[in-house]
Amino acid sequence: MPTEFFERCDTIEECYEFMLGYAGQGLPSDEGSQAGSQVRQFLQRAATALDGLAERCIHAVSDEGLEPAATYQAFGEVLRRDAQDSLAAIQMVLAQPAISSQLIDNLNASMHLRALLTDLFLIGEILRSRSQVGVTSATE
Repeated sequence: MPTEFFERCDTIEECYEFMLGYAGQGLPSDEGSQAGSQVRQFLQRAATALDGLAERCIHAVSDEGLEPAATYQAFGEVLRRDAQDSLAAIQMVLAQPAISSQLIDNLNASMHLRALLTDLFLIGEILRSRSQVGVTSATE
């Protein structure tokens, strides 16, 4: 199983889920609340997970021997663009002196972040199902 890739996906998805809750709190700033102190941590972990995500995906696809390779390489480029765009948006939010619930709500609505999450769900499902097929075939 492509463990490192899935760990990065989990980190990004956990950040998104946290941000959904944070957005609903109506906070004017990330200061003075427990959620506020956590939002930067979640965003920073997501940013770290995004850095090199496409390369981890391409490596995972290669390790699983998925074919045709050119198809997965092309998707890797889509993932790279979406990850870079999402990273730029997250870094812009992190650069703000105050992170309000409204700012996070706008980040959640970003088509870049939504495209990235859809990419991760798509390739994650393919990798999981292919890995399970490989495990089932190996045990038969």
